[in-house]
Amino acid sequence: MSTSPVSTVEELAGRRVTVAGLGVSGVPAAKVLQGLGADVTVVDGADGERPRAQAAELEALGVTVRLGDGATLPKGTELIVTTPGWKPSSPLFLAAAEVGVPIWGDVELAWRLRGRNGEVPAPWLAVTGTNGKTTTVRMLAAILEAAGLRTAAVGNIGVSLLDVVLADEPYDVLAVELSSYQLHWASSVRAHSAVVLNLAPDHLDWHGSMEAYAADKGRIYEGNQVACVYNTADPATEALVREADVEEGCRAIGFTLASPGPSELGVVDGILVDRAFVPDRRSNAQELAEVSDISPPAPHNIANALAAAALARAFGVEPAAVRDGLRAFRPDDHRITHVETVDGVEYVNDSKATNTHAAEASLAAYEHIVWIAGGLAKGAAFDDLVTRSARHLRAVVLIGADRALIRDALARHAPEVPVVDLDRTDTGAMAAAVRAAHELARPGDTVLLAPACASMDMYLDYNQRGDVFAEAVRDLAATAQ
Repeated sequence: MSTSPVSTVEELAGRRVTVAGLGVSGVPAAKVLQGLGADVTVVDGADGERPRAQAAELEALGVTVRLGDGATLPKGTELIVTTPGWKPSSPLFLAAAEVGVPIWGDVELAWRLRGRNGEVPAPWLAVTGTNGKTTTVRMLAAILEAAGLRTAAVGNIGVSLLDVVLADEPYDVLAVELSSYQLHWASSVRAHSAVVLNLAPDHLDWHGSMEAYAADKGRIYEGNQVACVYNTADPATEALVREADVEEGCRAIGFTLASPGPSELGVVDGILVDRAFVPDRRSNAQELAEVSDISPPAPHNIANALAAAALARAFGVEPAAVRDGLRAFRPDDHRITHVETVDGVEYVNDSKATNTHAAEASLAAYEHIVWIAGGLAKGAAFDDLVTRSARHLRAVVLIGADRALIRDALARHAPEVPVVDLDRTDTGAMAAAVRAAHELARPGDTVLLAPACASMDMYLDYNQRGDVFAEAVRDLAATAQ
């Protein structure tokens, strides 16, 4: 056994590698590492039915799996490959640091394995940000497909990068969603072009500070080849571009909901316009699509579309493909999804709005709102959200463990807005919230589930929360007929 640290994938054969975590990326990582000849041990603090099933699958391949203990560094470990979510302060990583064991993320491993099938590696068009990542990546993939390119939306979106980079049939280009967790452990990744959509406080318990969170997001720009795309409405994203060490000739490209300047994409009279990837960008502009081509045409979703278009144009995609891709795109459930219209009131499910930044964007999309909010606040404050959104609020219905934080912010900054505090976290709370919202809403209003909080106080995840909301709305619609 070698005593030197593992520094390349070519050195993996015969080396002892520990995979931290199972899940969507841990299982493929363990399989790939085993296939490369590594001696693989997987550790995971969980010990339930699903982890045991995954462990049995891996053990049949010769992988050692330790469930119920994610803190102890296996003896002789020469490399750790971690799945997203494991904090840098985890005891496993602290033990590794003491003995000089390197740590790669699953994204880092995927990057290092590109092209091992002999083909030219597919370039990565990379997306991060506090909110809007998945929507933007899926918009980008739809645009690339409309251009006739073989592509996939991968990464933090729930599709393993390892499976894609090692696929038998090569890809032309990949649309890659990267979380701050993944970027923290991805020091070698160098994208063709990348965007940071926005920055707002989130996951600070993991990163330790807003500065550390922003720095990890900014890693996505390191080594960019063609374009670093930023949000002109969020100066922090431009600051990350200025700080990045990029390849010579790489350009800074802004996107804006206003009329664009040179080297920007923006909106003019309901038209998405490119003044970045055109000849003589100081005097010329290229029409890409209409705002009406975007579903839904909420302001933050238009921003997502502009970011996706910028990355696609950086890769050389023609304007018609941008239009066709945006027309073909449909958002995932629980992201500003229209559920029903009942008695002239639109009911919208944005359960994915799990933080204040996402909720603010959702609230800005409608004129008169009965807002259903609450859940686990994750240390967030709600004063700024309420102050900026108060003019849209017809009324508010609160549920969830930390609803008092929102109630108190409303009392301070929007005391004229009626508030119904249901004081509930039980399974029937959402149906009661929908009924209360129905009583408060007027024809032309929108009842909006945009909780601004995580869901785990009442539900498995935001998907289940959104499903319960949609079911309650449909039950309301049935009784209203």
